[in-house]
Amino acid sequence: MTGTRLGDDAGAVGRAGTWDTVTAGVVLARLGPRREPPLRFFTPAEEAAAEALMDHLLARSPKDPPIPVLPVIDARLATGESDGWRYADLPEDAEAWRRSLAGLDEDARTRHGGREFARIGYGDRDRLLRYVVQLSGRDWHGMPASHVWSLWTRYACEAYYAHPYAWDEIGFGGPAYPRGYMRLGRGLREPWEDPR
Repeated sequence: MTGTRLGDDAGAVGRAGTWDTVTAGVVLARLGPRREPPLRFFTPAEEAAAEALMDHLLARSPKDPPIPVLPVIDARLATGESDGWRYADLPEDAEAWRRSLAGLDEDARTRHGGREFARIGYGDRDRLLRYVVQLSGRDWHGMPASHVWSLWTRYACEAYYAHPYAWDEIGFGGPAYPRGYMRLGRGLREPWEDPR
């Protein structure tokens, strides 16, 4: 993954001068300190499991731009912000997150000598997550595995792609307000967008 840093002329952040002040404030705040405020929903054990899960789901490496996915998810869960819907066979999102992270730790401890999910290697995490995916709609710790997977990926993708560094990765030029978009057809780019 590649991304631009605050201050670069390239990328979405480099276009902040074309945004109205409210939009610029919202977007640029996403570049702020990683842990302001500290996590409020996840316990330390849940945080470790969730961070390892996000690293795996998003294929993050230390070289990638710092996109604070877990703090965004934590803030949503701490304030009770959901997508406005849930599967009828899953508990509320906050409870489903707690139970599923505990399930990852329990499965990891059972299979890997008492070590939690965050403490097992990449290959072992991958096998454990593949096991959850392969269960499909069958039960995993009292919840349909496919619905748990949907919960994790929904939250991860929403938090990740709300960040300007992720926009750069996919070639999105950022908000076009107040200037607007001119070219609304498929495959057409705005004059100011990255030509890739």
